[in-house]
Amino acid sequence: MEFLAALISIVVINLVLSGDNAVVIAMASRNLSVRQQKLAIFWGSAGAIGLRVILTTGAVFLLKVPLLKAIGGALLVWIAVKLLKEDECEKDACKEASCLWDAIKTIIIADFLMSLDNVLAVAGASRGNVLLLIIGLAMSIPIIIYGSQIIVFLMKKFPLIIYVGAGILGWTAGEMIAGDQQVAAYFQRIMYILDLFLPALLTVFVVAFGYWLNLRQKKKLRET
Repeated sequence: MEFLAALISIVVINLVLSGDNAVVIAMASRNLSVRQQKLAIFWGSAGAIGLRVILTTGAVFLLKVPLLKAIGGALLVWIAVKLLKEDECEKDACKEASCLWDAIKTIIIADFLMSLDNVLAVAGASRGNVLLLIIGLAMSIPIIIYGSQIIVFLMKKFPLIIYVGAGILGWTAGEMIAGDQQVAAYFQRIMYILDLFLPALLTVFVVAFGYWLNLRQKKKLRET
């Protein structure tokens, strides 16, 4: 019963924390062909889950690295803007394969960055049982995969959702930076302001900057 209770806890935690991951996977694979999209979603999800297992087993040591979460948050801002840029893949096999690999890399890197803040919760629920941890995370793979496919479908039907997804990643990045121990210690007196405004500020920045980049790209295409 204890094993089952811990397993359920891990699955629930991963379900709660998988929203951002599903958004990243959907945004990274949305411009691929249907066949390549399925491959990117599957291998990106599998790689991300495998990396999360490794992260969780070494979470206590990893999270002691100075400014790791703050650096991760800054990198996530860059990834969010990159994913927001409109960049349709060409349909020749070589270019499509390159796009597939880029999508998989983006998914795994983004999941690594976002998992920095989540691994301790999963590690605690597993109670040091690595087998339990692997089983629990593996069970979350199909949920993330199907969730990503639903989001991709919605993004194709309603392109505005792409900006919503980028905004979610910007908010997550702000929470990561504000949640870093070194940042909190340095801005101790105004931390309540930072907690409130930094996620909102980065959300606006990601959406506005990505929108501006897309406008500039469309202008260049019209001029050529």
